[in-house]
Amino acid sequence: MILVPAVLHKIDKNGLTVELPLTSYAIGHRQARRYACQEVVVELVQSGFQAKGKLVDYSPVGLRIRVRPEPSSSFHWLNPDARVVICLRHGQQILFSGICRCIREQGKLQEREIVLAPLDRHINRFKRSQFRNPRQHLVPSPTLIFDHPLSRKRVQLEVCDISTSGFSVYEKADEGVLLPGMILPELTIDFASTSSLKCSAQVIYRLEAEEASIRCGLAILDMDMSTYSRLTHILTKALDPHAYISSEVDMDELWEFFFDTGFIYPKKYRLIQSHREEFKETYRRLYQESPEIARHFTYEKNGRIYGHISMVRAYERAWLVHQHAARTADFKRSGFMVLMEILHYLNDLYRLPSAKIDYVFSYFRPENKFPDRVFGGFARALKNPRGSSLDAFSYLTYPTLSMGPGLPEGWLLQECSTVDLANLSRFYNHYSGGLLLDILRLGHKNSSDESLEDLYSGLGFMRRWTAYSLTHYGKLRAVLIVNQSNLGINLSELLNCIKILITDSDALPWDILCTAINQLTGFYQRESVPVLIYPSDYLQTKSVPFETKKYLLWIYDARLIREFTEFLQRKFRISYHFSNTLPN
Repeated sequence: MILVPAVLHKIDKNGLTVELPLTSYAIGHRQARRYACQEVVVELVQSGFQAKGKLVDYSPVGLRIRVRPEPSSSFHWLNPDARVVICLRHGQQILFSGICRCIREQGKLQEREIVLAPLDRHINRFKRSQFRNPRQHLVPSPTLIFDHPLSRKRVQLEVCDISTSGFSVYEKADEGVLLPGMILPELTIDFASTSSLKCSAQVIYRLEAEEASIRCGLAILDMDMSTYSRLTHILTKALDPHAYISSEVDMDELWEFFFDTGFIYPKKYRLIQSHREEFKETYRRLYQESPEIARHFTYEKNGRIYGHISMVRAYERAWLVHQHAARTADFKRSGFMVLMEILHYLNDLYRLPSAKIDYVFSYFRPENKFPDRVFGGFARALKNPRGSSLDAFSYLTYPTLSMGPGLPEGWLLQECSTVDLANLSRFYNHYSGGLLLDILRLGHKNSSDESLEDLYSGLGFMRRWTAYSLTHYGKLRAVLIVNQSNLGINLSELLNCIKILITDSDALPWDILCTAINQLTGFYQRESVPVLIYPSDYLQTKSVPFETKKYLLWIYDARLIREFTEFLQRKFRISYHFSNTLPN
């Protein structure tokens, strides 16, 4: 609005005469304060038109940019009445991208200033779900601290509520700094100056609230595993003081718990007895140093463990859930309590790029009713092996012998080639159609990421796996995968075994397979090595002089965590949220 302090000289029914001053005044009331911006590059696109420049200033409701058209474009092509798409960057980091409408523009054909208003007031960052980890109002409230990505100024905001997926804050309507869709590459969540957690986040909505304030919601985009575990532990403890996530565990109590629950039984103890000091040291490091390759969940009261479950990063993008046990005599629901702990943990974890978790898997014996009803039940109910699969393996303990005689003429054992892996894939996809090869990722190398073997090595642990093909005159008969890890990372040593995938059972005699196994047992410095054989019916057709048993390998796509949770609620009528139900 332009205010003109004119002097009235004459007015009648036909018109008026005024004297205009030399100076008039522009009066405006902005919705929100504007902030000058630094080093933010702008890219604008509209139906083939392209322009680049910089962000001059911004407010939570508008952006002012100064751009030049690309050599192959012209401002004659720009239609100010149509929508445009803009992208804001600082270096290689995207700070904002979205659809905008043009408010006004000024300038020449070589360069123009354009004022834009983003159209999206709410960003659907993730798929909606009814199974969300609860948002909590903590006392005292955490504080968000970050350098604003557009203005480079320090900002502090008090958190209203928080969960493992995100948080919300309030800011004054006329002094807001959060733009819907804007990405905060580095943000600190400060808990009363006693704990600080770093993450990246994105503003997903901006809503009017009471008393001239604005409520803004932010979604966590990424944080490292250790930070996510600390955040989950804080929030879980606020819900149930008996739930613990990767906290330091009393090792004497842990071993007593394993023996008391029958998780370590006499036969299993005899297998580890000669290496018990190595086992104890591995577990001390896993449970007291809490390395990023492993997480454990316990349900405790007064230092006594009632339930336990753990997970370990077993392959590049797959985590093994194992060692699930509970003291049913004291608290019959403790097994479900730790299961719900790990579901809470996984519910938002799989979305974080740093977690590298595309699949979750577990081994269990078919006669073990609890995992068969929970894990096996879900796979059978889903009826989609590409979402959740079950594969049966025969298990035997094979003595580590000297290499012995070589393979007969025509037989060859060597590292898998690309052709071998393609033949294995055709066999498995036809026979099972499950997810086993997805978690193994044989032949897939991602040079941009640190390998799992290097990660384990840097932490003082060992983890590797190598695939060997057993061929007869060039035709694939089996693939033998040598898995190696520290003793005790998995108590059943299923990460320290030879996994055999037989592609032609009829054409592979047992004695030939034994000769191949003998050539690989030298990788293991102990008396025997577990062997898993797939398909499981292979041993039934051969004269095998070993005691065998069956294991089921359950795998599910981590994106189906909500379907898995819904199955458990429907099947077992258990609450998704924690409750303090331990006996006094």
